[in-house]
Amino acid sequence: MGLAQRLRAITADISGLDVDAIVNAAPETLAPGAGVDGAIRRAAGPELTRATAVIGGCPTPSAVITPGFRLAARYVVQTAAPVYAARPADDLLLADCDHNARARDYRFEEVAFPALGTGIYGWPAAHAVQIAFTAVVSALRVYERLVREVFCCFRDADCQRYQALIDGLAA
Repeated sequence: MGLAQRLRAITADISGLDVDAIVNAAPETLAPGAGVDGAIRRAAGPELTRATAVIGGCPTPSAVITPGFRLAARYVVQTAAPVYAARPADDLLLADCDHNARARDYRFEEVAFPALGTGIYGWPAAHAVQIAFTAVVSALRVYERLVREVFCCFRDADCQRYQALIDGLAA
């Protein structure tokens, strides 16, 4: 199967996807937040908040894993994007968040990923999408067990950006 066939872009609520793992755009403290984090926590139930409280934190660009609890997804990978400041070093941190959320040790076959950093952290969507896409393609080349990556977007415009990049791989 080629790379393009292993990628999918959708507009959906990530908290409802039935995949091995979903990635949560969590705050570094792992305290309950809004946006994607809030939607995931509401769907997962209070057990997720208790689990992240035990972990205590997740500094950028690390990632930690919790069970999915009441979600269709079996696991939630928590990672915190850096706040956008237009510094090249931040691009590397965001790419590391993307990479760390797909760590080889997790042994996932299908992972759904939101457009990290494009909400309250202020990343321009086109820029963040390109960074995430590059990190995902790199991960798919390295992690043989990772069969499918789903770019789960809140906004249609982000989904179209990812789809254009996927189509470019197939050409």
